[in-house]
Amino acid sequence: MFGMPGHLELLIIAGLALLLFGHRLPSLMRSAGRSVVEFKKGVQGIEDDIESAGKDKSDE
Repeated sequence: MFGMPGHLELLIIAGLALLLFGHRLPSLMRSAGRSVVEFKKGVQGIEDDIESAGKDKSDE
């Protein structure tokens, strides 16, 4: 009975979102894109820190 929405339900939800947020949609998507980029930079920074810490340990 309750589960993942089907194709028709998703289409209706997308239509409602477009009606409600249509004028703000470009700025919302731009903001979401910037957030994803910042998140990826943060993850890359953590990976670089872990890698450099591993190199420091192996040098000793």
